[in-house]
Amino acid sequence: MILIIDDDSAVRSSLSFMLKRAGYEAQTVPGPREAMEVVRSVAPDLILMDMNFTLSTTGEEGLTLLKQVKIFRPETPVILMTAWGSIQLAVQGMQAGAFDFITKPWNNAALLQRIETALQLSGTPQEPTQEQSDSFDRSHIIGRSQGLMDVLNTIARIAKTNVSVLITGESGTGKELIAEAIHINSQRAKHPFVKVNLGGISQSLFESEMFGHKKGAFTDASADRIGRFEMANKGTIFLDEIGDLDPSCQVKLLRVLQDQTFEVLGDSRPRKTDIRVVSATNADLRKMVCERTFREDLFYRINLITVKLPALRERREDIPLLARHFADRQAVTNGLPRTEFSADALQFLSRLPYPGNIRELKNLVERTILVSGKPLLDASDFDAQYIRHDDARVTEGAALAGMTLDEIERQTILQALDRYKGNLSQVATALGISRAALYRRLEKYNITM
Repeated sequence: MILIIDDDSAVRSSLSFMLKRAGYEAQTVPGPREAMEVVRSVAPDLILMDMNFTLSTTGEEGLTLLKQVKIFRPETPVILMTAWGSIQLAVQGMQAGAFDFITKPWNNAALLQRIETALQLSGTPQEPTQEQSDSFDRSHIIGRSQGLMDVLNTIARIAKTNVSVLITGESGTGKELIAEAIHINSQRAKHPFVKVNLGGISQSLFESEMFGHKKGAFTDASADRIGRFEMANKGTIFLDEIGDLDPSCQVKLLRVLQDQTFEVLGDSRPRKTDIRVVSATNADLRKMVCERTFREDLFYRINLITVKLPALRERREDIPLLARHFADRQAVTNGLPRTEFSADALQFLSRLPYPGNIRELKNLVERTILVSGKPLLDASDFDAQYIRHDDARVTEGAALAGMTLDEIERQTILQALDRYKGNLSQVATALGISRAALYRRLEKYNITM
C-alpha cells in the first residue's frame, strides 16, 4: 500500500488515480494526525508526503512528520513533494531520512519510475544469486580482488533498477567501465549509452551541448543540433567529472534530472526524456557542498547509490591480471606476437605506487612492450620505462620552499611538461589527473604549449 499525505484534495485524487491505474493500492490522508494513525496501525510500502499542511510554507510540519514516521517505520521509503522554489526543504528532508523528492507539478512517468525504484530498493539488501552472478556481464572489468568484487556485487544488485548512481574514485580507476557495466546489465541495455565529459564543456556551450539547439538560435547555429539528453532517451546518460560542472550550469542540470524535461535552445516547447543517470567524479562532493561550490540538492539527486572504486594500490593482486590483459590487447591491436612476463617483472609491477592507477599501469605495459620489442619482459625492462614520481619531488623540495600552493602546482606542471616533452597524456598520468583536468590547469595558469 502507498500512503499519500497532502492537504490538497485535488492532489490526493490525482495521485491516487495515477497509482491505481499503475496497479498500486493507494490510501490518502489530509494531514499529519491522520497520517500517524495509519502509520501506527499498518506499515505502508511507501509514503508520498507533502511538506506543508497549513498556510505556512516553512516546511517544519513536513520535517516533523517525517521524523515521527521514521520512528515508527524506519524501513519505509518516503518520497517528499515540494514546490521547485522550496527544494532546500526537500534537501533537509533527505538529511532527515527521506528516500527521494519530487517537485510540483510532477511528471507522472518520472514519479512512477522513482516509486518503482524506491520499492525495489526498500527491501533487505540481498547478495546476487548464482543466476544473477552467472548472467552479469563484466565486459572488460578485469580483476578478482575483494574490493573490486564488492563493487561488482553492488552494481549487479542495482543494475536492473532505474536508480541514479554516483561513481567515485581517483583518476584512472575505471569509473567509465563501471558505468558501462551498469548500463549493459540494465533493462536499458538495447538503448543508447551516452557519455558526457562535463569537465570539457564550457559554460557558454553547456545548454547547446546538453539540450541541443535549433538553426538560427544564436549566431553560429547554422543547423539543428540534437542534445545529449535527447540522444540518451530510453537509455543511460553518463555524466563524467560532474564535480567540475560550473555552478551556473548545475541548476540547469538539476531541472532536467528532477523533471526529465528540457527545452532546446530556440524552441520553447518542453520535451520529455526518459533516462537513467550515472555520474562520476574524483572530487569530494560532500566537501564541495560544504564549501558551496556544488549544489546540495543536485548532490542528493545524483547519489541515491554511491559506488566507490578502490585505487589500484588497494587491489594489488589484480595487477598481474591487468598487465596480462593490456599486453594481450596490445598484441591484437598492433599485430604483434604475444609478450610474456617473467616472475620478477610481475613482482616489480605489483610493488609500484601507481598514483595514476590503472591508466598508469596500462601506459607502462604498452610503452615497455613497444620500446623493448622483446618476447619475454623482465623487471629491468619495466624499470627502464617507469616514470618515477618520488625521486624528482625529493630533489625539487628545496626549490619549492616559500611558494604558494598555486605556484607549486604551476611549477610542477611546467616540470612535467618539460620532462615528458609536452606529451599531455603522459603528463596527466604522471600527475594523477585526467586530461580534462590538466587542460583546465593549463588555462588557469596561462601555460601555452
